[in-house]
Amino acid sequence: MTQPRISRRTALGTITTAAAMAASGQSAWGQPRGRAPANLVVDPTPTYELSPYLYMQFMEPLGATDGSVEAAWDHAEMRWRPDVIETTRELGPSLMRWGGIYTDYYRWREGVGPRSERPPMYNLLWGGIESNQVGTGEFVDFCRQVNADALMCVNFESDGRERYMNFQGSVRTAGAGEAADWVSYCNDASHPLRAAHGSPEAYNIRMWQIGNETSYDRNGFDLDTTARKTVEFAKAMRERDPTIQLIGWGDSGWAPRMAEVAGEHLDYLAFHHMFNPDDHRDPVLKNLEYRKDPARTWDQLMNAWKPHDTKIREVRDSLGGADIPLAMTECHFDIPGRDRCDVSSTWAAGVSYARILNNHQRHGDVLKIATAADFCGTRWQVNAVMIPVPAFRGKAFMMPVARVMSLYRRHSGTHTANLTNTPDGLDIVSSVDGNKVYLHVVNTERTKDISTTLAIAGRKITGGTVHQIVTDPMNEVTRYNPDDIAPVERQMEGNLAEWTFPAASVSAMVLDVESIET
Repeated sequence: MTQPRISRRTALGTITTAAAMAASGQSAWGQPRGRAPANLVVDPTPTYELSPYLYMQFMEPLGATDGSVEAAWDHAEMRWRPDVIETTRELGPSLMRWGGIYTDYYRWREGVGPRSERPPMYNLLWGGIESNQVGTGEFVDFCRQVNADALMCVNFESDGRERYMNFQGSVRTAGAGEAADWVSYCNDASHPLRAAHGSPEAYNIRMWQIGNETSYDRNGFDLDTTARKTVEFAKAMRERDPTIQLIGWGDSGWAPRMAEVAGEHLDYLAFHHMFNPDDHRDPVLKNLEYRKDPARTWDQLMNAWKPHDTKIREVRDSLGGADIPLAMTECHFDIPGRDRCDVSSTWAAGVSYARILNNHQRHGDVLKIATAADFCGTRWQVNAVMIPVPAFRGKAFMMPVARVMSLYRRHSGTHTANLTNTPDGLDIVSSVDGNKVYLHVVNTERTKDISTTLAIAGRKITGGTVHQIVTDPMNEVTRYNPDDIAPVERQMEGNLAEWTFPAASVSAMVLDVESIET
């Protein structure tokens, strides 16, 4: 095997650095001399930039299936429920997406203007009546209150699904012109209708998605039709605002053709992944089976990242070299259960999702928008936030997946950094921002603490904070114990090069570092 060549300048620099550190009593990894090599080693050289949109949330009105948007809105006070706002601020989503299949029969004009004049609509997929009290302006208001950017999904001619195009004489499908009008309503600084509705300032919604799960329905548009119509929509929408960013549909092997036909008009290609990570031959996660064998439940959930990784790799490999970022605008477990996946209430599921989020970062060179949960509702436990109905007088609370998303979102760097060594049993990713190094650490051992020695190449650790969630894997969060699964902040003191990660824990480690003088 041919060995890589090392330049004279690089060799001399290495020798000089090593000599200087030896004189200062430091090793090349910032450890005191004489100590055994660290088993967790970070190379702090920044690599690719991490998108803040890896922690987005998806809001779709779910009708009779889940109270969702209607439950989050206080109809008596005509405002968002304060407890939902408070909890969402704690969650800290970077991006909120409005739509889903719901947009296949959503006419945006029905959700603007005086609320007394907004017609209710039947939710053709999820059942029940949507009041349209929450529309464009209310959604933008929510995003502003929680400091998140907005992403709107447009009605893409019902994605070609005829069953959503008409309902009892009401036309529910919409074309490129209606999507373009929506862009104008939101972003035109002097739009008269928006001003008449009480919002003289533009909403400035930068991100829009064209098509939702189009490839999943045999009765919808085919690939070539989707690509052609995507170009039509993109041109019409960008004519109204050239600065918007557009997301097209690219799942099910559609990415290369979509990139070829519509790529110059798109900023991202979208895909979704709702999946059941259970053993289909001998299920352990469905219904209440997971309570009977905690060890097997844990093992199954710790491997859930693998089929998810396979999905991401399939989509990115299908690009065939096309240079276009990916947007996973929906993702969550899809496991049978009384309330659509009871096991999602457990901390074991939270640890499993932490591994999935770590994997999102590993694909962050291409994956620029991602989520691991739907947003909110009253009973569907794949949501990030659960909303007790008013009769119970409970406050909205975060599910385990939301706790992890909040933890990572608040303690992440701007660029990834490589790990040159990691201990067995820990799933770790690293990122950097200036003189701070961030580690997202998952202890995949259910009952075993793992002790480490840490080192940062060419740096010494001068301080640090660890934000950590530790609890029994079978601990289930409910409205009665909403804070049982919550992070605890711990200061690193004493020997900063050593740390023990408790069993079944998820940690966000923030290390202060400085260069070793050469």
